[in-house]
Amino acid sequence: MPTEARGDDVYQPQDDGQDPPNDDLDLENALGERGLDDQLDEGYSPPERPLGVEKYGTTGEEERRGESLDQRLAQEVEDVEPPDGDGIGDLDDGEGEPLEPEEGETRSGRLSAADDVPGRRTDVFADDVGIDGGAASAEEAAVHTTDEEEDQGRKG
Repeated sequence: MPTEARGDDVYQPQDDGQDPPNDDLDLENALGERGLDDQLDEGYSPPERPLGVEKYGTTGEEERRGESLDQRLAQEVEDVEPPDGDGIGDLDDGEGEPLEPEEGETRSGRLSAADDVPGRRTDVFADDVGIDGGAASAEEAAVHTTDEEEDQGRKG
């Protein structure tokens, strides 16, 4: 019998110890993906305060009678307007926000990286390549050019 192979010795799969690739999402680590985890139901978070408990029309009798116009008007909440101005220079008759004396009046355009030295990357220097249809980012819109003579006059 030693010449006959037993069933376990005939086919031995080659296992390299690695799992095959799996494209399924790991449900424990999937953030903000509702409905993926079938094992647990999503909890219910009740409102901070009961809604409609003390309002008119919660009982059947009140619902049949209906609500009068005076009762509806008493529930209205008045619109609150913000006060005039929210800070410095923001008054109705004011000139708007004051200009910073160190800031130039002309706005720079789009900024692109300066190619001073090839092979060296710097985030400090940039070239003004003009305004691109007025679609500057907030950071680019905040950059203004100053005159060096005026700047030297302020410092010295």
